[in-house]
Amino acid sequence: MARLTLTTLDDFPLVNPGDDLANLISKGLKRQQVALGSGDVVVIAQKVVSKAEDRFRNLADITPGQDAIDLAEETDKDPRLVQAILDESTEVVRKRKGVLVVRHRCGWVMAQAGIDQSNVEGSENGALLLLPIDPDASAARLRAALTERLGIPLGVVIADSFGRPFRNGTTGIAIGAAGVTSFMDIRGERDLYGRELKVSTVAHADELASAASLLMGQGNEGCPVVLVQGLAPSREVSASSLIRPLEDDLFR
Repeated sequence: MARLTLTTLDDFPLVNPGDDLANLISKGLKRQQVALGSGDVVVIAQKVVSKAEDRFRNLADITPGQDAIDLAEETDKDPRLVQAILDESTEVVRKRKGVLVVRHRCGWVMAQAGIDQSNVEGSENGALLLLPIDPDASAARLRAALTERLGIPLGVVIADSFGRPFRNGTTGIAIGAAGVTSFMDIRGERDLYGRELKVSTVAHADELASAASLLMGQGNEGCPVVLVQGLAPSREVSASSLIRPLEDDLFR
């Protein structure tokens, strides 16, 4: 019988710039006396990674250019926020009043380049939180530090909440990963009736992020780290492999 277990790290502290996130996670695992095994994965909310890496900006420090001012008028947004979004983006994909969807510099198509003010201390005074500079690299560093502290090479997934163009609501997806097969290509394998799979690929890291987000929540739950157990060990495939190449995008 297959079984997957998801466990939150209770009483996880608020994270500040410069905090040793791997140390906080390893202490939490030891405090809860969790028996770790090969194939276990730690899913971490993007927000705490960004906070630890000091990915903050403040509206007071941003001077919008003319493009940002014009776009702010179209979208009914603060021009300084729009400038911050443009600074993190390579192109504007969609826009209308209250909505600004861009292609992030890392390749994701998302609202506001992932810039957030919810659950951000000082947001009422203009603080903004940006995504990590390189989430796959962040995940790799966390994995190395956790392995050193715990003696077990855990997989790491950095999860964020994304909207989707043809579905209401947000769901968890992986923006960074290490020690996890983020993208699985199972073309060539057989189904139950022996038929060869022709187009089947699996966003494995996204599925882990989505499962963990059920426990993380979106509000004041305070559960930014979830341990996933029951998975078989997997090979390394970065989360960047989940980004569809522009030439294969049928909706552009």
